Amino acid sequence: MYSSSPADAPLVREPLHAPVAHLVRAGVVEGIHYGSVVVLDTDGRVRLQLGDIEAAFYPRSAIKPVQAVAMLRAGLPLDGELLSLAAASHSGEERHLAGTRRILELAGLTEDDLRNVPDMPFDPVVRDAWVREGRMPSRLAQNCSGKHAAMLWTAKFNGWSLDDYLDPAHPLQRKIAATVEDLTGQQVARVTVDGCGAPLFAISLHGLARALARITTAAPGTPEARVADAMREHAEMASGSGRDVAALMRAVPGLLSKDGFEGVQVAALPDGSAVAVKIADGANRARIPVAAAALARAGVDPALLTEFAGEPLLGGGEPVGSVRPVRALDPAPVTACS
Repeated sequence: MYSSSPADAPLVREPLHAPVAHLVRAGVVEGIHYGSVVVLDTDGRVRLQLGDIEAAFYPRSAIKPVQAVAMLRAGLPLDGELLSLAAASHSGEERHLAGTRRILELAGLTEDDLRNVPDMPFDPVVRDAWVREGRMPSRLAQNCSGKHAAMLWTAKFNGWSLDDYLDPAHPLQRKIAATVEDLTGQQVARVTVDGCGAPLFAISLHGLARALARITTAAPGTPEARVADAMREHAEMASGSGRDVAALMRAVPGLLSKDGFEGVQVAALPDGSAVAVKIADGANRARIPVAAAALARAGVDPALLTEFAGEPLLGGGEPVGSVRPVRALDPAPVTACS
């Protein structure tokens, strides 16, 4: 199902999203989250689709595993927890900051070489502690700092310039773009700037699922397999303590998963089955429940996914409802052979 040459770029159009989740309060549908969902079989075929899985969209940080593969292909000498951090949207915990410093030290660089946007830690508990301590936003604390440190080391390793490593025309970013096209199986539709300052490539939701499936099914020792192994073995370095994406990887054996801003979630299993989700309004509360339902449709035991049903909707401090994936995402019934 995978071609050696990328197909045409997905069309840039208004996505034809569909209802993917209902906000139900005491049995009444109070709100509807629109979005798109794709579930791929082990052979790469589409098992289920809702909404528009072929329109161009920005995967945001869900593309980071692909960016990490590109850097390994370019010679980045990382593995283990530091490689997981290179593919991370981290929470800004001390281990994330220490890991990013370590990547920079190994490259012979410092925090001053980073070009990502200064920010406070992503995790609200960590961020509140920073505010109490009077600490200011920093490039190190910004959730993409591990990726940026790895980008710098990749550039230095290859003798490429450092000051402009975020320029889409830089050799590093051209290498990343080529890897995005290789793993998604389609040309990039448009290039813009992500929140951290790095180039961001518009692909389709289908292409994103295909890319993660290719990463999880790659032969041992390849850049793809090294990224998958690092992120699964060090899930908290790729996200943070208490983050749902790390919990999801711990709960489902062999699962590789990555989230992204604006309601994006992608996940794949070693057998090649994969799911990708885009919540149209970017609502985080619908992202994980819909992704969990999609994983059940992909064949994951629903019993492993019960903790990802979503936070309860409260009324007077008591649970009165929840966000529920639409019925089209209910697990497919198992039919007994006659």
